[in-house]
Amino acid sequence: METLQIIINVAVMLVLLGVLIWMQKKHISFTKRVFTGLGLGLVFGVILQLLYPGDSEVLAKSTDWFNLVGRGYVGLLQMVVVPLIMVSIISAITKLKGKQNLGKMSALIIAVLLITTAIAATVSIVTSLSFDLKAIEIQAGEAEQARGAKLEERVGEVADKTIPQQVLDFIPTNPFADMTGARSTSTLAVVIFSAFIGVAVLGLDKKKPEQADMFRKMVEAVYAVVMRIVTLVLRLTPYGILALITNTVATTNPEEILKLIKFVGASYVALIVMFIIHLILLALFGYNPVQYVRKVLPTLVFAFTSRSSAATIPLNVETQTKRLGVPEGIANLSASFGATIGQNGCAGIYPAMLAVMIAPTVGINPLSWDFILTLILVVTVSSFGVAGVGGGATFASLIVLSTMNLPVALAGLLISVEPLIDMGRTALNVNDSITAGVITGKVLGENDTEVFKRNVDLDVVQA
Repeated sequence: METLQIIINVAVMLVLLGVLIWMQKKHISFTKRVFTGLGLGLVFGVILQLLYPGDSEVLAKSTDWFNLVGRGYVGLLQMVVVPLIMVSIISAITKLKGKQNLGKMSALIIAVLLITTAIAATVSIVTSLSFDLKAIEIQAGEAEQARGAKLEERVGEVADKTIPQQVLDFIPTNPFADMTGARSTSTLAVVIFSAFIGVAVLGLDKKKPEQADMFRKMVEAVYAVVMRIVTLVLRLTPYGILALITNTVATTNPEEILKLIKFVGASYVALIVMFIIHLILLALFGYNPVQYVRKVLPTLVFAFTSRSSAATIPLNVETQTKRLGVPEGIANLSASFGATIGQNGCAGIYPAMLAVMIAPTVGINPLSWDFILTLILVVTVSSFGVAGVGGGATFASLIVLSTMNLPVALAGLLISVEPLIDMGRTALNVNDSITAGVITGKVLGENDTEVFKRNVDLDVVQA
């Protein structure tokens, strides 16, 4: 009987995938197919949740099959992240030839990321105090206690490192290992290594121009191939979103969410407020917020369902360049930096909220200005090098809580709602990196405003 139920569930998923294939053949826009996938996944996920209990073997095996599409799609995106970062940054730098200042470009992007992280921490503190969140009010079950014990074990990885030591981790001592994602700072290390290659090529222009031109042609050829691979993978976005959201909804425990509804509500209030602040910043730089949202929504939907800033890099770059008019160099830098620096959701809002909740348990007044200002500073500085994958928020929280001398085990109380909140955090992280790219391009006068004004739907299938 169980086997038959699994076959039926998989068959339904295949039918839903067939609907999206039909829509593609009918040349229905990419955005509409993305939201159709999202809607179908939500409905199918709710049905599965109503039909099967959370510990159902049928549900576990069914979602395992769904992962062939969902996690498989995320895996393909992660496959192209490193090649895309490398060839894009090298290509962008080698094209500069004095027209742009790489240092100024990078500094502007990082400045926007860090400033918005400080703002995010402030928003989180205000929201936490407004909702009167307290860790002591949350009951701990066996799973929560086990998670807390694991966090205490992990805190040694970061608590013993000073800020200079953490900065040293950014240096790509073994760039080939970093290309495999061996460290939490691997993405940033690859960016730095690629930048060195690009700068070295610029240095060859005067001494060995022929070799420099030959290298440029090689990079451009590789860049063309990589971008074609990216296009092929991005065509699968609606199908990946369908499977990802189905799994997320089907395996979410409503009872656990209700127990922590106050924290979930406060988290999303903070995330929404910070998203609005992003839109206000863009409006101050002359961009229509409504038009902006329409253009970035498919990318944010994928970030929301995949819970991976790193995996969203290809779609992030495509959106910035083809929809928003940001130059390739700035788009690649902001997307890459944004996956490891100043993540507003994972490294800004979440750690600050935990700190405010936990502070009263050790006799610290969260309303104290000393505590608030120190927390904002610590959150901002520690936002460097946070992994752009699931679990990055936990890593950031360990750094912040240990630096503030707060018990990290209490962070394990939120394990049951972690995936639900992480979806919103990741979408905000990605939007922050896009915002940084748009603002940087605007300040440097490099953005193509006509691309932004163009009221067309970008269909990556035809790219």
